[in-house]
Amino acid sequence: MTTAERSLIGSPLVKADGITKVFGHGAGSVQVLKGASLTIQPQSLVAIRGRSGSGKTTLINILGALDRPTEGKVHFKDSEIGGLTEYKRNKIRRTDIGLIFQSFALVPMMTAYENVEFGLRIAGIPAACHREYAERALELVGLKQRMKHRPFEMSGGEQQRVAIARAIAHKPSLILSDEPTAELDSKMGLQVMKVFTDLVKYEGLTIILTTHDAAIMEIVDHVYALEDGRIAEER
Repeated sequence: MTTAERSLIGSPLVKADGITKVFGHGAGSVQVLKGASLTIQPQSLVAIRGRSGSGKTTLINILGALDRPTEGKVHFKDSEIGGLTEYKRNKIRRTDIGLIFQSFALVPMMTAYENVEFGLRIAGIPAACHREYAERALELVGLKQRMKHRPFEMSGGEQQRVAIARAIAHKPSLILSDEPTAELDSKMGLQVMKVFTDLVKYEGLTIILTTHDAAIMEIVDHVYALEDGRIAEER
């Protein structure tokens, strides 16, 4: 464990204070987030629930340094990411955050291994480490034996697990996932959630996901409700 990691023990990994987000200007502006605040501890699996259009995706984008809040602050580890330069925000996204999308976002003609290896290249991981990192990530999601298959040769659940492998291969601290099971049936969705719970338990990752699936909310460690642009912790 590094000195930096030891210093984070007992401290939140992510802390959002008073996040407001307004799109547009003047009379046509829309306020999506209205002072949302939450605290995420390391090594936890957290769900943010809310109806469609409630601002879940907007909040995830702000927590992942993909967007800036109109007002409020987001702390990730020891940095207030909203105030960082775009270069530093990009570096945090590449090296310490993994993103998983509802639509999988795999390159169709690449194999599972090539999709994961492509993510490592984007993250700036040295080429000498690519095979080790990619194969380990695919093994963690139970797909090492399918590494030479392309997305169209896989089920939806397998494709999502490849997307997870790509997100974790560079060994980030935080995974952000927007409706990761929305395109899957209940059986495949539970398979994906089993991967998530194992990654938190055995690999020490922190995962924040958005969902409206009641079954998923029974599995996670904490649930936050996003209603009327504000956050309430449910459990």
